[in-house]
Amino acid sequence: MTGVVTDYFRCPDELPEFEITGALSQTPGYFSFGPDIVCYGKSSSARRSKRVAGPLYDALTDTSVSGGVVRLPLDADEIIGNLRHERYQRDAGGGGMRLADHPALRTLYYRLRDLAPRAIRRHVQKIALGDWRSISFPDWPVDGTVERFLERLLALSMRAQGVEKAPFIWFWPAGATSCVIMTHDVEGPSGLDFCSRLMDLDDSVDIKASFQLVPERRYTVPEALLDEIRARKFEINIHDLNHDGRLFDDHDEFLRRARRINEHGRTFGALGFRSGGLYRNHAWYDALDFSYDMSVPSTGRMEPQRGGCCSLMPFFIGRMLELPLTTTQDYVLFHILDDYSIDLWTRQLSATKERHGLASFLVHPDYVIEERARTTYRALLAHLAQMRRDHNIWFALPNEVDRWWRQRSRMRIVNDGPGPRIEGEGKERARLAFATLTGDSVTLATEGR
Repeated sequence: MTGVVTDYFRCPDELPEFEITGALSQTPGYFSFGPDIVCYGKSSSARRSKRVAGPLYDALTDTSVSGGVVRLPLDADEIIGNLRHERYQRDAGGGGMRLADHPALRTLYYRLRDLAPRAIRRHVQKIALGDWRSISFPDWPVDGTVERFLERLLALSMRAQGVEKAPFIWFWPAGATSCVIMTHDVEGPSGLDFCSRLMDLDDSVDIKASFQLVPERRYTVPEALLDEIRARKFEINIHDLNHDGRLFDDHDEFLRRARRINEHGRTFGALGFRSGGLYRNHAWYDALDFSYDMSVPSTGRMEPQRGGCCSLMPFFIGRMLELPLTTTQDYVLFHILDDYSIDLWTRQLSATKERHGLASFLVHPDYVIEERARTTYRALLAHLAQMRRDHNIWFALPNEVDRWWRQRSRMRIVNDGPGPRIEGEGKERARLAFATLTGDSVTLATEGR
């Protein structure tokens, strides 16, 4: 189980063993691992809850460190997998389904969507998502449960080694404190027509973004626009097949659609993918021939598919890298929350930066045509530009994050000289960092800070 820690931190392999104490339960449930970490899975601890409500049993009290071994009442691999792959949402639902989640109703909604006035659609969506405040997990507006859990495991392993400081490879190139990516999903013809002006807005603060294009039925993508996006150093990705909300309804149909999606990806030269409506099924991702995906929210209380990966960092789903959506998309902010300020975005960015995470934004060209929304987006861009000036934040295209994270995943720390050093492709951009033990937790900083 030490692999989950070394894979994430890229620290030396000499971590003490994690052992599971006792027989794990037959059924999963919720419990905590310290006061600030919610876990879902099997355990050998006394109690597990079916819901995240009220106090949860703290399995950290059943953890021990002795003889260079960390003994856990849980399987760390399973817990992290259950969070990242949203199994807690599937398993803990008890087989029930919200009325808004029913496939037939979703199909009817998408068929009528383009016929109904926008005000009617917003009203229906607000009703469907109206219970979002009653959801207790994942945290909102930011959730980094996976990273907190991994940091606690590292702290336990350091205690078992009897060390107060441990080296690892920093998360971002050149020691950047965190990372920001901007993405634009193009949903309809009006959004397609606005892409050039949106690139102008982004370029005004020297921020490049990726444009996710729907390849079938919604609109025809002019070759001139593809050429412009490439010439201006923006990025092109694939956005679903036809954005009808049914991509994951049936496995056989998904495979048929995936073949066409992959063909369009090759035609467009796209490395990345995002599904329509952020619908997702990780178990089917192996049919998609993309390097990375951007369809999983960190915390998805106000998305059509509830859940969230509980992570602020990229992670692998098989051979594909997931770049989770860690901020609220513009449509939800403007039309569900009726908020035209950037307060929520700045709170999410600040919290993600403090966790050294990936702040990923989704702003549709379709929804910033209106002057009030465009003014809000300009304010966000100005804030991002100021953050870049004041903090060492890496602003990158999604494909750059994908390339870096893959390089980092193959790097290693070696100790064959006067001190630890980093080896592997891309090492010239990597920075050595240290975790310092502080009670039951660790503080993380690059070398020299």
